[in-house]
Amino acid sequence: MAIRPLDDRVLVEPLEAEEKTAGGILLPDTAKEKPQRGKIVAVGPGRLRDSGDRTALSVKIGDEVLFGRYAGSEIKEGGKELKVMREGDILAKVVK
Repeated sequence: MAIRPLDDRVLVEPLEAEEKTAGGILLPDTAKEKPQRGKIVAVGPGRLRDSGDRTALSVKIGDEVLFGRYAGSEIKEGGKELKVMREGDILAKVVK
């Protein structure tokens, strides 16, 4: 990966939005909601504390996470849409 996040930031690849409802109705592109679930593809080294130590992040590469609908900044890299966000913008880890 050519992008390495800084400090407590992470790089997330959003998972595709649902294409049909629970009732089986197919949704057009204009009706789909922004995805709020994604997979961590890169993590920063952690927040730098006043003592000079780094605080470890609680997420790692490969984790599936939930985040706010408008969290982070969207970027394009290698034809993929990715989001750069702070660890604090992540709402939860999906446990399988």
